[in-house]
Amino acid sequence: MVSTLIIVIAGIMAFWVLVYAAFGRREEENEEEGIAVDLFVIMWRTKRVLGFIDRLASRGRKFWKVYGDVGIALGFLGMAFVFYALLKTAIATIQTHGKQAGVQLVIPGLTIPLWYGLVGLAVVMVVHELSHGVVARADKLPLKSVGLVLFFVIPGAFVEPDEEELKRAPLRTRLRVYGAGSLANLLVALLALLIMNLALTPLLQPAGIEVAGVISDSPASGVLERGDVIVAINGTAIKTLEDFENFINTTRPNQTIAITVLRNGEEKTVKLKLGAREDNPERPFIGIYLGQHYRSRIGHENIVFPLFFSFYWIYFLNFGIGLMNLFPLVPLDGGRMLDDLLKEYIPEGLAKPLRYAVIAIGLTLLGLNLWPALLHLAR
Repeated sequence: MVSTLIIVIAGIMAFWVLVYAAFGRREEENEEEGIAVDLFVIMWRTKRVLGFIDRLASRGRKFWKVYGDVGIALGFLGMAFVFYALLKTAIATIQTHGKQAGVQLVIPGLTIPLWYGLVGLAVVMVVHELSHGVVARADKLPLKSVGLVLFFVIPGAFVEPDEEELKRAPLRTRLRVYGAGSLANLLVALLALLIMNLALTPLLQPAGIEVAGVISDSPASGVLERGDVIVAINGTAIKTLEDFENFINTTRPNQTIAITVLRNGEEKTVKLKLGAREDNPERPFIGIYLGQHYRSRIGHENIVFPLFFSFYWIYFLNFGIGLMNLFPLVPLDGGRMLDDLLKEYIPEGLAKPLRYAVIAIGLTLLGLNLWPALLHLAR
């Protein structure tokens, strides 16, 4: 894993060397359009989509204002939920010395599937920024440009409002604009989940247990491989996770079992001697991470599965990133919402140290939640 991480970092640095060689560190003469390159940042701006955003906003200004108000309510509720969830996970991370899972880094090809991850991230960015832009125009705030950005390895999209006009806008208008992005992400996540459950999941049937990973120095190490599909144990068919659990509950430590797997399309039977769990020596231990394996009821798996996984990652990334964006830390939308609220209702002498305290707490929680993910990458 360390060698893979070194290769990835070397590739990223080589990419940025080529970028600087091609563009240098410069801004376009017209800062509202074109390419701008800075230290590990590339921005591309255009005005071509502004007309579409204007037309969309003008067709239902009242609707978009109500939509923005829903985004405000959801934004503050989501902010409280994310803060609580990260606090709870941070405490567990400290107690388990980094073994408790925290925030997952989203890196296509490394921590999430490459193509499904790119599709999901593209949907996240488009609907998030489009929602910001439409709500801003519904409240008649001018937009300067839209565009794409790459910050080191993190891709993004943006709708760029006129910052001076935004600062002068009423608080409610600003909160609508900030909250609209995450609202769009959560609505898209809900839509993707409905499509998965109502249209795609009925097309799938359980067909064994997939080995998602093997723990080093465990009974399964050297016997089972990642990607194996367990279809039977001791001649008993295994189709679901429940089947697997029910069978394992009938076994005991030091018992040898015959596991039938599909490996690279071929059926193979291997012998495995069960170990004992550390927390309960009377319970058997194999040492694998499990996942449900499926087949299509209608065939055409080259169509059904790409559709299913595309909608799954659209759901997963829109839900996770949409909520995470409400974390009360500037420059996230949740941080901007809280910052503007504090400035509006609390005297500057109190608001300023309070904002610094929120930033300090936010960075600490974020760091603790990233700790397990960084440890995992370093191994």
